[in-house]
Amino acid sequence: MDAIFLNAGQETTDPMRCLRRLAYSTYAADLLKDKVCRAASPADLERAKAEGRRAVYLTTNAVPMAQRGMTVEEELEYLRLFFHLGARMMHLTYNRRNLIGDGCGEPSDAGLSDFGRTVIREMNRIGLVVDVAHAGFRTSLETAQVSERPIMASHTTAHALNPHYRAKPDPVLEAIADGGGVVGVCGVPSFLGGRGDICAMMDHIAYLVKRIGAEHVAIGTDNWYLSPRDEAEWKQVPPRPPHRKPWYAFWPTPPGNFVRHPDQRRSMAWTNWPMFTVGMVQRGLSDDQIRAILGGNILRVARVNWDGRSPD
Repeated sequence: MDAIFLNAGQETTDPMRCLRRLAYSTYAADLLKDKVCRAASPADLERAKAEGRRAVYLTTNAVPMAQRGMTVEEELEYLRLFFHLGARMMHLTYNRRNLIGDGCGEPSDAGLSDFGRTVIREMNRIGLVVDVAHAGFRTSLETAQVSERPIMASHTTAHALNPHYRAKPDPVLEAIADGGGVVGVCGVPSFLGGRGDICAMMDHIAYLVKRIGAEHVAIGTDNWYLSPRDEAEWKQVPPRPPHRKPWYAFWPTPPGNFVRHPDQRRSMAWTNWPMFTVGMVQRGLSDDQIRAILGGNILRVARVNWDGRSPD
């Protein structure tokens, strides 16, 4: 593993909450600077590999916004600030609706707002990669059509193989590919369907390769991975008051054919990366296709967005 796109933002648009996790992630990386470096550009990713170090490319789970509704400029001012602090990719929505558009958990599927289109233009200008992994179907489609730079659905699945809110239907997949973007296949059993194992994951990769081409496919494992010792470790944590359900965790009623996999310990994490390569070899993908899916495609999208940014 040479580099990861690391979620360093909260599942909210509140700037201070987003800033806390970004600060924590940068601090942790700085403490490990002998082994890990924070990459500010795609060139830094390649330099870290040449030096034998691991690199992190920081992302956020939402676009931080002032949320005062006074002026567009005021709402957009945090984009450049977070870019200067190291963020290089942002989710437009995180499951729920916000000022930008509908998330994948909204049954109305209303798409992008006028303001959302302005956000995308500003992200393109600054050099921030637009991510629609948690966006609704229509929001994802319209984003791919509006963005002047390649976008990503960083960790999702093919809706045609398993109808799920976090998956992407064929028109969305094709629109992302038409714009030069990339669709990353995650390793969450519930999103994959079937047995929810590595074979199901390979099914989604093979489907995407056939549907939109290997140059638009990647692996985005997500973080649904629990240690086999997880339950025992949690028993050592002192009792805490009950938590309220997070806003972003409210989901519509699952469709009738939805299969839920409660055992997330079977999720495919980064530790399974060698087996992803083996799986793609067994599916008949070429060496060049596999290299592109393992990282080349994501690096290309990062480069195009970085190189296309306007000077401050």
